[in-house]
Amino acid sequence: MALTPQQLDRHKRHILLKEIGGPGVQKLLSAKVSIVGTGALGGPCAMYLAAAGVGEIELWDADTVDRSNLQRQVQFTEADIGEAKVRSLAARLKAANADCRVSVQPRRWGIAQKLSGDIVIDATDNFETRFELNRAAHASGRVLVSGAATRWSGQVSVFASGVAAGTPCYQCFVPEAPPEAEACEDVGVVGPVTGIVASHMALETLKLITGSGQPLIGKISVLDGLGGVTRQIGLPRDPACPVCGSKSGA
Repeated sequence: MALTPQQLDRHKRHILLKEIGGPGVQKLLSAKVSIVGTGALGGPCAMYLAAAGVGEIELWDADTVDRSNLQRQVQFTEADIGEAKVRSLAARLKAANADCRVSVQPRRWGIAQKLSGDIVIDATDNFETRFELNRAAHASGRVLVSGAATRWSGQVSVFASGVAAGTPCYQCFVPEAPPEAEACEDVGVVGPVTGIVASHMALETLKLITGSGQPLIGKISVLDGLGGVTRQIGLPRDPACPVCGSKSGA
């Protein structure tokens, strides 16, 4: 399908990039993405994806907007307090790009519920859901883009164990939930750190959709906000992993 004059004007900065061009923009317009969690990571990530022209975005979140969210969840304003996060964010995405089709699920995602996206973005803040999303992505042959942030640090990775044989899944990285897992509501988080992580998650998603560059498959990008340092760590597949290992039947 040919791009309309309005789409050519909107996406011309991407069209100028040899790694994306017109064909890449067409891939973006046809892409379907599911975002689980619409807070400090999922919200800004969704805004960048909608602006880039991703055709369909599915949003999952049971929360409503709270005043304490506004320090870092820049997709919301004081006028949104008390509203369902998915509905407020959907309106923001549609205002930014009317071509983007947005569906909302104002509830917590669970392993029994289907995801419509070809790519799954894990923007949650608890290990139970992270493990379940990893299992669902692996079993359904979807790529999982994962991010996390707390205090002054953050991390981003791409897990493609259900698509690329021999590559690790999220549970290769985190075999089990830490006994004293820290939540940002308990220990705090710097707002711009969540913005950096969210932007990097969007970047990895755009690379996956357009086939550009080298996604963070088998690698973790770790941000030290206080030191101003970002480094990459290689992540091998765990043969004993209960999700993608040899004994899992994968």
